[in-house]
Amino acid sequence: VQLQASGGGLVQPGGSLRLSCTASGSTNSVNSMGWYRQAPGAKRELVAGAATSGSTNSADSVKGRFTVSRDNTKNTVNLQMNRLKPEDTAVYYCYYNDYQGTFWGQGTQVTVSS
Repeated sequence: VQLQASGGGLVQPGGSLRLSCTASGSTNSVNSMGWYRQAPGAKRELVAGAATSGSTNSADSVKGRFTVSRDNTKNTVNLQMNRLKPEDTAVYYCYYNDYQGTFWGQGTQVTVSS
């Protein structure tokens, strides 16, 4: 399974960004996809994820600001990030998980700074 992520960049506090990630290769119809992030000196943490069943989950720190969505027909997951804060600055990693295991994208930098 290969993951191609896009989006990210530099934004001012209070701004918005959208991340997208598409899985290709030996994908399975039952899977979950989403995003983790890792700030400098910190552990990688789950941001939000969505399963093909429709269930979603997200970190408390992003609830009400970030929305995860997916298109199962395209094996794509999106992360709409609103009201960004400096503490959201991190490298964001897309993931794909099914019975084969977990696969990771290359990471995309999100920087929130004035």
